[in-house]
Amino acid sequence: MEDCLKYDKSDSDSIAEYAGQLVGKTFLEVISENRGTDPEVLKAYGNKARKGGLGNLLEEVYFGYKANSNQEADFSEAGVELKATPYEYTKKGEIRAGERLVLTMISYDGPVEMEFYKSHAWEKMRRILLIYYYRNKLLNNNLLYEIGYTKLFTPPEKDLEIIKADFNFIMSKIAAGLAHELSESDTMYLGACTKGATASKSTVPQYYGDHVLARKRAFCFKNSYMTYVLTHYIVSKEKGDESIITDTKVIKEKTFGDYLIERLGAYAGKTDIYLSDKFEVNRANKGYRALLAYAMLGIKGNKAEEFVKANIEVRTIRFNKNGTNPEHFRLHDFKFKDLAESEWEDSELYEYLETTQFLLVVYHETEHGTVYKGSQLWHMSQEDIEIVRQGWESVKKKLLEGVTLTLEIRDNGDEVIHNDLPKISDNPVFHVRPHQSQTHYKFHDGSEHGKGTMANCNQLPDGQWMPGHSYWLNKEYINRQLRPDLR
Repeated sequence: MEDCLKYDKSDSDSIAEYAGQLVGKTFLEVISENRGTDPEVLKAYGNKARKGGLGNLLEEVYFGYKANSNQEADFSEAGVELKATPYEYTKKGEIRAGERLVLTMISYDGPVEMEFYKSHAWEKMRRILLIYYYRNKLLNNNLLYEIGYTKLFTPPEKDLEIIKADFNFIMSKIAAGLAHELSESDTMYLGACTKGATASKSTVPQYYGDHVLARKRAFCFKNSYMTYVLTHYIVSKEKGDESIITDTKVIKEKTFGDYLIERLGAYAGKTDIYLSDKFEVNRANKGYRALLAYAMLGIKGNKAEEFVKANIEVRTIRFNKNGTNPEHFRLHDFKFKDLAESEWEDSELYEYLETTQFLLVVYHETEHGTVYKGSQLWHMSQEDIEIVRQGWESVKKKLLEGVTLTLEIRDNGDEVIHNDLPKISDNPVFHVRPHQSQTHYKFHDGSEHGKGTMANCNQLPDGQWMPGHSYWLNKEYINRQLRPDLR
């Protein structure tokens, strides 16, 4: 097969040029132009359950080499790794990566390679032939997906410094026998994502430490990073978001996280009024304290390149004069039916907690005004994600059993509706509750109650309607996550 290759397998430019001829073609067209319409071939590659099916198709049908799971690059003579990866469009019509980009498995079988440039991870990422295809979910046959973009990609120097720090963190944790504590949200751009259908089916003993069972994981570029690569390095060549790092030397000397907290720490002890005046941030803006964090980092708007790539959310926490944080920590909204029909490891909440870091920006109300205390990069531990899972499963169970809505009419005539979903006190980390002031209900008998409208409620699996809910973290839990000097 290699005798009739239409490209030079030892030349990366030749490989990339040949790949460029794929743009605008569906996978079905790739097969028909190179293998005809053999039903067995179509069936084999069109099987959605086939692991790496579309990537295998390109390797074997278009590029003419047998797909394999070798640790070396696919085009070893040119040092090029082929990766077929999907993109999608949001409801707003914005393009985004369809998933994280898995690079190579992380081995727990023996001693790890601690030198980044000698690692399999670097071998797989140093020159990637990215082939992006549009995963149109309206199509019932994945062979009809169209290839939209191809690009020979190497992470730029600034990204590479952060990727190396990510690699060092992951490998250090494995070498310490702590692979079971790894989370994709531990790091910035290079993640350690889980592999295997479920935790119970994908745990293996670690080589290091006490050989504790740990979930199989792989090195990956995070979904957020791949979206940035797609939108800023491939689809658009326009200038990207403002960057916190203007000189790569600073992250060669310290981690991005350390640099971030150090830079923000320079303003600790200043009031929000002083900071807003200094950085010309309008205090009438509801989220102005979050904007102050960006301003302290040299960012004029509310987007920083590094935060977008790493999926870091800026959140403010404000303690009152009594030293109490009065507010629970809202995560995101959900639909009752979506939750009831989901499995935990496929749920939006699990994906969110597994991949998101938070920059917690803390203020304290004092006699002298609201004072900026400091900041902390934080993500949820695997142990706490398991506690959230238990709470989530309890909510799911109640939704499937049926939620009981009870109408209470008080002496003044006001209607209050109670439900029997799990309460805040039922889980030390997590709860669900409404997030809006306007509430509305529709009971089994068709009667409607509340001061809102049907637009303010969401349907339960049993057909009733109640106010839309959000996922929340308990304020007491969030307080415990803060460094002592921030509380």
